[in-house]
Amino acid sequence: MNAALFVIFSFLILAIYLGIRATRGKNMDLEQWSVGGRGFGTIFVFFLMAGEIYTTFTFLGGSAWAYGKGGPAFYILAYISLSYVLGYWIAPKIWKYAKENKLMSQPDFFATKYKSPFLGIVVSCAGVLAIVPYIILQFKGLGIIVSEASYGAISPTVAIWIGAISLTVYLMISGIHGSAWTAIVKDIMIFVIVLFLGIYMPFHYYGGLQPMFEAVHQAKPDFLTLPKTGLSISWFISTVLLTVFGFYMWPHTFNATYSAQNEKVFRRNSIISPIYTLMLLFVFFVGFTAILQVPGLTGANEDLSLLRLSIKTFDPWIVGFIGAAGLLTALVPGSMLLMAASTSLSKNVYGVLVPSATNAQISKLAKFLVPVIALISVYFTLNGGNTIVTLLLMGYSIVTQLFPAFIFSLMKDNFVTKYGACTGIVLGIVTVMYITISETTVGTLFPALPEVVKDLNVGIIALIVNILSLVVVSLFTKNSSMVPKVEKSHSA
Repeated sequence: MNAALFVIFSFLILAIYLGIRATRGKNMDLEQWSVGGRGFGTIFVFFLMAGEIYTTFTFLGGSAWAYGKGGPAFYILAYISLSYVLGYWIAPKIWKYAKENKLMSQPDFFATKYKSPFLGIVVSCAGVLAIVPYIILQFKGLGIIVSEASYGAISPTVAIWIGAISLTVYLMISGIHGSAWTAIVKDIMIFVIVLFLGIYMPFHYYGGLQPMFEAVHQAKPDFLTLPKTGLSISWFISTVLLTVFGFYMWPHTFNATYSAQNEKVFRRNSIISPIYTLMLLFVFFVGFTAILQVPGLTGANEDLSLLRLSIKTFDPWIVGFIGAAGLLTALVPGSMLLMAASTSLSKNVYGVLVPSATNAQISKLAKFLVPVIALISVYFTLNGGNTIVTLLLMGYSIVTQLFPAFIFSLMKDNFVTKYGACTGIVLGIVTVMYITISETTVGTLFPALPEVVKDLNVGIIALIVNILSLVVVSLFTKNSSMVPKVEKSHSA
């Protein structure tokens, strides 16, 4: 075993140990397992939510887009920062409503707001549909990190299986408690390593940031600007808007808000977190450095740019620490994603379809579903070729379809009915899936439109379909109810 592998697996063992230790003295029922008994303070919530945001995407996707796309990569920095502005206002509202109604999953929120368990099923299925590409992203990133950091000693396939098995065992034992403790270790590591790489690489190879940008500009004159067509300014703005709307609609991010002690936690985090987001700049600096130092990476191989440059630059033991940080960036959000998917399927699908199910049965089913969803994700990870950013954008297009129904539900006099909410979500997701499968763009649908419109993120079309159908159906179904109200509640 080389030094890099030793360091990587040491941190994997540490993460599993922290997960097991975090459950001591706790009765791990569904509420403790999924939302930590709603007892997390500012620090835990900060690291937990940062743990969900700064994933393998931070390591690989951000540097890959800086390497392969240039200027358009800065949309990542823009949308995360703006999302915290939105979160300052909506996260406390989510927490307050969840605490008052003892909610444990994202579908609980929609089902309770619209008094429709069936809508909870729809939201649960939508969440899982979005989560699977995101889990694939984590597994794909994990496979790349471990394989590259081990200098090829472990293949990506073997690395993915090791990661999936470890993640499944880790999550089934520890739930959200293990994720929170591991997130602290991960975020400290990723903060130090990203800052180090982002400063060291440009100075090591170019003598500074300005010389690096000058060298890239000389080699590719327009690379650091937004192109006039394709990933243009209209694509940039529309993509930022869509991802901001979808940011808190991810089931695992939504669920994480339930774990806080009080609503002030979120406002503190929303003030601090945009500064933390500046860390992504240093990820971009690594990607820009790699353009001339590890040239020739194309397509999905662009995701290798940070690790290839690190292997070229450092000794194996340093590469091991970089790989270990990358491993944890897959483990923490991966566990939250799997937990959100399994909880919503067990509580909001099985629990509604089988009203006689007890809380204990639902809790056991949630843990049983963890390896099932993990296996499905591994299958698609090993049989798909999408880049990390593409997978993330597809998942965002799906979860954003929950935003209109959600934002209307916060209104004092909400005119949207459960029929309208359900129709909007379903038609929006169907549109996203059609667009994704057919590889449609606004330009291919409407070739006569001006370029500024054709370059809009295609998710805009799905969102327009969603909102129009939501409004129209709601106006026609006022004072109607979709299904009878369920008498039994599975809330803790």
